[in-house]
Amino acid sequence: MSKRLSTTVLGVAVLSLVTFGLSATASADPAAAGHPKAERTVTDVIPAPVDAKPDPRANFRLSPATVIRADRDGRQVAEYLAGLLRPATGYRLPVVTGHRGGGPAISLETGHASNRVGAEGYQLKVASSGVSLRANTDKGLFSGVQTLRQLFPSAIEATTVQKRSWVVSGGTVLDYPRFGYRSAMLDVARHFFTPAQVKLYIDQIAQYKINTLHLHLSDDQGWRIEIKSWPKLAAVGGLTAVGGGPGGYYTQEQYTDLVRYAASRHITVVPEIDMPGHTNAAQHSYAELNCDGKPIPARTDIEVGYSSLCINKDITYTFVDDVLRELAAITPGKYLNIGGDEAHATTPEDYQTFAKKVQPIVAKYGKQITGWHDIAKTNPPLSAVPQFWGTTGTDANVAAAAARGNKILMSPANKAYMDMKYHPQTPLGLSWAGLIEVKTGYDWDPATYLQGVTENNVIGVEAPLWSETLVTSEHIEFMAFPRLPGYAEIGWSPKDSRTWDAYRLRLAKQSPRWVQQGIDFYRSTQVDWE
Repeated sequence: MSKRLSTTVLGVAVLSLVTFGLSATASADPAAAGHPKAERTVTDVIPAPVDAKPDPRANFRLSPATVIRADRDGRQVAEYLAGLLRPATGYRLPVVTGHRGGGPAISLETGHASNRVGAEGYQLKVASSGVSLRANTDKGLFSGVQTLRQLFPSAIEATTVQKRSWVVSGGTVLDYPRFGYRSAMLDVARHFFTPAQVKLYIDQIAQYKINTLHLHLSDDQGWRIEIKSWPKLAAVGGLTAVGGGPGGYYTQEQYTDLVRYAASRHITVVPEIDMPGHTNAAQHSYAELNCDGKPIPARTDIEVGYSSLCINKDITYTFVDDVLRELAAITPGKYLNIGGDEAHATTPEDYQTFAKKVQPIVAKYGKQITGWHDIAKTNPPLSAVPQFWGTTGTDANVAAAAARGNKILMSPANKAYMDMKYHPQTPLGLSWAGLIEVKTGYDWDPATYLQGVTENNVIGVEAPLWSETLVTSEHIEFMAFPRLPGYAEIGWSPKDSRTWDAYRLRLAKQSPRWVQQGIDFYRSTQVDWE
């Protein structure tokens, strides 16, 4: 399952002559008439667009003379696009403003798209004379660039110059997301991942229009963010990891850089400090956080539910206030995640007491609460977002929160947890929530999964990736791919446009792209990979 193996095993297969209802004769006609042939069509994209109309007679050929035109608001996205296209093509692809620079162009324009596409949607037209991408915001342009990227041959992802033609599939796309919150979670607490590894994952999730990265920064096994007013959290609590690994932590400067990097990919970082349970690393760092004031040992196992902050000590809330204050100051996004799950060592009464004291602290620093769905039982403010992680279709507390007006983030563990094994022999991952093959992860709907939670109650979808068994970037990739694009599609695409039979064909066509990117992915037998 090494990256080296997965890149050598794959041979790029001959494309089918019958794709999405096009007959062999029809698909061959454009080439016969002198039109350049593309590897993909606008209907092959993941996530599936709202509306896509292929036109193989309008295929566009990128050339050394092509320029990328952008207005002022779109210039950053245009530079990002140029950075994607230059390594494999070797072309200059200068980014220009206005109509300077003749010849064929890829044009990015903000402010003149249909109202239907909203803030994240876009309109894309690929014609033989050029490419036009319009959106109401730079976020929408960025979404459109990810679609445009998939219309190039997969070799566009290569990091060295490829001697070949670069044909972009012709047609039109009008597209916008179903849900505004589409997230991936990375657990850096059980095992630490460096800033470079997190940036790699940010780039990988961005190409499927994920717009949120939930970073699980603290747990029993490790504390991963510098808190200047409590320096031993990182200096001591950051030294451990599951299995006795070396640990690690982010300085506030490194965290700020990660947030900035994510923002350049139009991804918002939501940091999580889990409490009142999952706190052993903090209590190991500072004995005064324990009810008896005595030191406790570090934990490097994967057990859960045994730790709890001391609910009746004033220092607990000084600690929470300081941590949330410092974290809020370096987090531009509106959410702080306060965890709240598996607090089995906290009595129900103490859990309620803790929530009543901590929730106002989050508000004091100008942030809104998100947390695991356990927080729903505390009657949190309506701005709070409980994240459902259960494995059954009923949860009275979550349904009650939805009825009150809280929006629910959907992450059922038996469908969306990417650390679950694909099958019993998967060398990584756990299986407590069940086995999640690609079809299982794709074939569910967030608006019907949980009784009492409907479309209007759902803010979006998140795919968590816990790291008890994950140590390297290759491990992250193997568990996230090919499942992550499916969760991205669940969050983005219209419900009625999604079927497993159609999706598996589109998913198969992603594999040459992943090979070029060096992504180590699981070759599910449910998909006929190219």
